Amino acid sequence: MSELWQRPALTLAADIASGQVSSREVLEAHLERVAAVNGDLNAIVRLLPDEACDAADEADAAVARGDQLAPLHGVPCTVKENIDLAGTPTTQGVAALAEAVATQDAPTVTRMRSAGAIPFARTNLPDFGLRVHTDSSLHGLTRNPWNPNVTAGGSSGGEGSAIASGMSPIGIGNDIGGSLRNPAHCCGIASLKPTVGVIPMATEIPPQDQGLSSQLMVVEGPMARTVADVRAGLDALAGQHWRDPRSVSAVLADNAPGERIRIAVLAPPEGFAVEPGIAAAIHSAADRLADSGHDVIEATPPDIGLVVEQWLSLLGADITSQREILDMVMGPDAKALLDTAQDAAPAPSYPEVTTMHVERYRLLREWAQFFQEHPVLLSPTWARPAFEHGADVDPETGFETMLTTIWPVLPANLLGMPAAITPAGVTNGLPVGAQVMGDRFNDLRCLTIAAEIEAGLDPITPIDPVTT
Repeated sequence: MSELWQRPALTLAADIASGQVSSREVLEAHLERVAAVNGDLNAIVRLLPDEACDAADEADAAVARGDQLAPLHGVPCTVKENIDLAGTPTTQGVAALAEAVATQDAPTVTRMRSAGAIPFARTNLPDFGLRVHTDSSLHGLTRNPWNPNVTAGGSSGGEGSAIASGMSPIGIGNDIGGSLRNPAHCCGIASLKPTVGVIPMATEIPPQDQGLSSQLMVVEGPMARTVADVRAGLDALAGQHWRDPRSVSAVLADNAPGERIRIAVLAPPEGFAVEPGIAAAIHSAADRLADSGHDVIEATPPDIGLVVEQWLSLLGADITSQREILDMVMGPDAKALLDTAQDAAPAPSYPEVTTMHVERYRLLREWAQFFQEHPVLLSPTWARPAFEHGADVDPETGFETMLTTIWPVLPANLLGMPAAITPAGVTNGLPVGAQVMGDRFNDLRCLTIAAEIEAGLDPITPIDPVTT
C-alpha cells in the first residue's frame, strides 16, 4: 500500500471519509514529508502546523458525527505566496512585503476550505511572479525534484516542486504567462489555466486593482498530480464572486461520454522550433488519442507569431508603467530580466496599444473559428525541457532562451482560453508536459482529453528529489 503522501487528493478524501485513515494522519504524513525533502527543494516557505492540525481534528470529528462531507474533506493543500491566506503575509516573493499580512482569504482559498481542503503551507514564487523560473529575493531558489540544477518553472514553481515531490497533494497557483503550466511541465504534474473569469481572484494587499494586462490575462487555478484532482479543484473554485468583477458563473463545455472529436496537433509555424524529444512525446500522445478513435490531424492556428508579440506588448506596457515602483522592491535578477525584456520588446505607444487591441479582437475571432473546426489543440507546454538555473536572466541570451522555450503557453494567456497540462513522458531525464487547449469555456473538454492522455501512461510523480 502506498504511503499517505503518495496518494492523490481524491483518494485521500475517500480514505478519510471511509475512516480508513484520519485527516490528522494524512496531515502529519505530509508534514513529515516536508521535513524530509523540503531542505533539498525550498518549495515550501511557510508552514501552518497548529492551525492545520486543529482543522484536521475538526475534519475527523465531522467524519465521526456522520456529517455530510465536501469533496476534498480533510485533505491538506498548499497556497502560493501571492494569494491571500488569512493570518499570513502575501509576500509576492519580495522582502518589502514580508509582513504584508492578509486579514481575509482570497476567494480561491475560501472555496478550497469550503470544499473541505486544509491549507497547511505556503509556496515559493519569483519576485512578483515575473519570471518563468522560481528564485525569490526573499526566500531564495526553489529546486526541481527531477534535477537540482534545472528550473522548477515559474512563477508557481514552489507549488510544482512541492506537489511533484509529495509534500502536497493539491494546491493553488496563478498564470499570466504560463505560470500554472510552466511548473507542471518542468516538474511532471497536472494543472489547468482556466478561461479568464471562470475562477475568481482578488487580494486585499495593494495594489488591489489590476492593470490592463492582468485584467485580460491573469487567472488563478488548481495544480495536482492527476487530472481528476485538477478537475476537482476546478469544481471547487469556479463561479462568480463579487470581489472579482471579471468573474462569471459559466456553463463549461465538455465531451459527451465516449465522444470522439477532431483534435489538432500543433504544427510549429516558421520560426518556432520544438526540441525533438518533446515533439516525440507529444506525437506519441496524439497517436494514443487517434488509436482511441479521435480524428487527429496536424494544424496551425492563425498568427502564432503575432500572438507572442502581442502578449509581450500587452504585459510590457503594464510593466513599464509600474517599473519605478517595481525597481524599489525587486531583486537584481528580476530587474535584470525586465531590462532585457524591455530592450528586446519596448512598450508600445498609446496609439499602438489601441491598434493592438483591434488585432487581438481579430485573433480571438479567428482562433474561435479554428476551434469550431478542431475543438481541441494539442501542443507541447514548453518547446524545451527545463533550463538551467538563471538561464533566463543571462544578459546575452536570457530573453531569447525564455521566449523560444515558453512560446506554446502564450496564446492561452493573450486570448483568455483554457489550457490543461498533463505529463506526456520523459526526455533526457526530465518530464514533458502535454498542453490541451480549447476555445473559451471549454475547460472541461480540455481536462477530459488530458485525462485520456494521462490514462495511457504510468504516473511519474510523486518522486524522491534527486540531490546530486
